[in-house]
Amino acid sequence: MKQIMTGILSGAMLFAASQALAADDVTLQLKWVTQAQFAGYYVAKDKGFYEEADLNVEIKPGGPDIAPVQVLAGGGADVMVDWLPSALAAREKGVPVVNIAQPFARSGLTMVCRKETGIEKPEDFKGKTLGTWFFGNEYPLYSWLSKLGIARDGSAEGATIQKIGFNVDPLLQKQADCITAMTYNEYWQVIDAGLTEDDLVVFSYTDEGVATLEDGLYVLEDKLSDPAFVDKMARFVKASMKGWQWARENPDDAAMIILDNDATGAQTEKHQKRMMGEIAKLLGDSATLDEAAYKQTVDTLLQGGSDPVITKAPDGAFTHTVSEKAM
Repeated sequence: MKQIMTGILSGAMLFAASQALAADDVTLQLKWVTQAQFAGYYVAKDKGFYEEADLNVEIKPGGPDIAPVQVLAGGGADVMVDWLPSALAAREKGVPVVNIAQPFARSGLTMVCRKETGIEKPEDFKGKTLGTWFFGNEYPLYSWLSKLGIARDGSAEGATIQKIGFNVDPLLQKQADCITAMTYNEYWQVIDAGLTEDDLVVFSYTDEGVATLEDGLYVLEDKLSDPAFVDKMARFVKASMKGWQWARENPDDAAMIILDNDATGAQTEKHQKRMMGEIAKLLGDSATLDEAAYKQTVDTLLQGGSDPVITKAPDGAFTHTVSEKAM
């Protein structure tokens, strides 16, 4: 009997081990540092949604000096979070990235200016210093300036572009007249720093008609020829969307999960809870990219006369295969 029980236990242990080994590894490269902007992915991992989908997911935070496209192209990740303008610009330059899912349906991008600079309308950007993030984050601003006919040459009739990091110091210290800011993040950093709404002029990219799609999921095109990879990504997208749904329904708890995963200790409970509330407003009801929103992004990026972000409408830059299989 003892030998039988030992055999049963050994068999169970071997089965459990084989199940653990069967989990597929997925490395996700985020666009920015650990924060509620990526709550769905951290929730999916924390709540076991990835494990239920037979996935072992590693989440790699981003930062001001990390370009997700470069990480993906270099083999450092299987899938990345990126903005569509960055992805399309990279694709035109020869990096064949493809959108497989689009959790964010709306843009949270704004331009925040100090009112004392005299800026009242976008045309007043002439002769001003505008701070923006780089590594693909600059393209929406470049497209907007091109539409306005404002060069980025630092002249009196153009604008000076200043690279900024993940804080709002350039605006607070008056090194920049305006800075790009997300409705869920940097705008509130400015307010928390002591400036009031009356001190600021805020331009919404959506209101100005230059909004582009943000925070989609992208992979390299050649990977999609492998049915096993497509299946793995479908499971990843499905589990991720389950994480996003949970985060939307439990915003405060989702914010706490973010804090538990913030290795830097730089995030605060107040800011992450507020951010999660704002992020929830940007989420769509489906993982599938909306083709009308995609076309608007493409049309916006094509504008700009001799200096557009992309020079032609891309072909094959998105697929519904993964999201439809997932949902």
